[in-house]
Amino acid sequence: MSVCKVEVDPAELGLDAARLSRIDSHFARYVDDGRLAGWSVAVARRGRLAHVAHHGRRDVAEDLPVTDDTIWRIYSMTKPVTSVAALMLWEEGLLELTDPVSRYIPSFSDMRVYTGGSAANPGTVPATEPVRVWHLLTHTSGLTYGFHHAHPVDEMYRARGHEFGPPRGQDLTAACDVVAGLPLLFQPGTEWNYGVSTDVLGRVVEVASGQSLADFFADRIFTPLGMDDTSFQVTDLSRLATLYVPKPGGGLVRSAAMGDAITRPPDFLSGGGGLASTLYDYHRFAQMLANGGELDGVRLLGPRTLAYATRNHLPGGLDLEEIGRPIFAESTYKGTGFGLGFSVVVDPAAGKQLQGLGEFGWGGLASTTFYVDPVEEITVVFMTQLMPSSTHPIRPQLRVLVSQAVVS
Repeated sequence: MSVCKVEVDPAELGLDAARLSRIDSHFARYVDDGRLAGWSVAVARRGRLAHVAHHGRRDVAEDLPVTDDTIWRIYSMTKPVTSVAALMLWEEGLLELTDPVSRYIPSFSDMRVYTGGSAANPGTVPATEPVRVWHLLTHTSGLTYGFHHAHPVDEMYRARGHEFGPPRGQDLTAACDVVAGLPLLFQPGTEWNYGVSTDVLGRVVEVASGQSLADFFADRIFTPLGMDDTSFQVTDLSRLATLYVPKPGGGLVRSAAMGDAITRPPDFLSGGGGLASTLYDYHRFAQMLANGGELDGVRLLGPRTLAYATRNHLPGGLDLEEIGRPIFAESTYKGTGFGLGFSVVVDPAAGKQLQGLGEFGWGGLASTTFYVDPVEEITVVFMTQLMPSSTHPIRPQLRVLVSQAVVS
């Protein structure tokens, strides 16, 4: 077990320590007034940790504080890990971005696209081209999430037991076959919609590599990077943060049904949202990305691969506002494009957030987030456990608080 510790005087990296402390005082108020139970944050520049802080409780009822080694459910921050796995296999020639997904998952042959009607009686037409690996990486596949409650196809997912994942007992192979049997929201490659694309990508990784997703992650990513506390199941429950949802009228209430899932052996290895991790572990992952695919002599990706993956790959160079379905996502829409597994800032002014051109990252359902600013050479990881992540404007506020501390 390792923990994040400040490695350098922030001033040596052009960061103002007093201004960095505004991160702590601002989010301490979230805890003090009951909006969050607790949180951790790590800010690094040029590969060195300049600010690490924790505040509040990992479990309010038991009065257990957030500690350096607290374990957090990272939900959709699993997606960049799965995307890196697929990119590694691409580099090795084991898959192509243009490969039809049906090459790895036969049930994805002959997909159909929703054209109208109800969930019980939808109209469909054949897909004009196959769902391809790059569609999964960019969320332009036409797949969706049952929890959106925004479209008849979402309702069809829920009718098959797929809301925040498949029903108990259904493994990744079976889950992919279920969603392959349901209509796509649109023709592949024509729009952006947040959905189960990265879960399906996880199955592609399994087939292409010949390993389970858990084994591939452990052997090829977590062990090499020293991410010893990142996995699909948490067994050390003494360190696991409690998952909370807002309580009507104010305060927080424990979400047992969702929160306890990470403590059981998983039936479904969710490459889209199944991991738990620590501040230290995810900082290691983010720093590998910031370094162009390498950390401490361990290289997972080539720098050209990572540079390519963190460009905007949306058709026509559009942003999510122009091409995305107006539903929940772990990013602002205006001024943000999407690469091969990451949101990418393409127009900082449009988003009205203090972001840098080319900044990339993603977040998770329980309000966790990370980003890499390649221009300023900054990585930021923020951990907490409040679901859903749209409850408070934590992410834009975090960006302002970090950016205002950069003084040279």
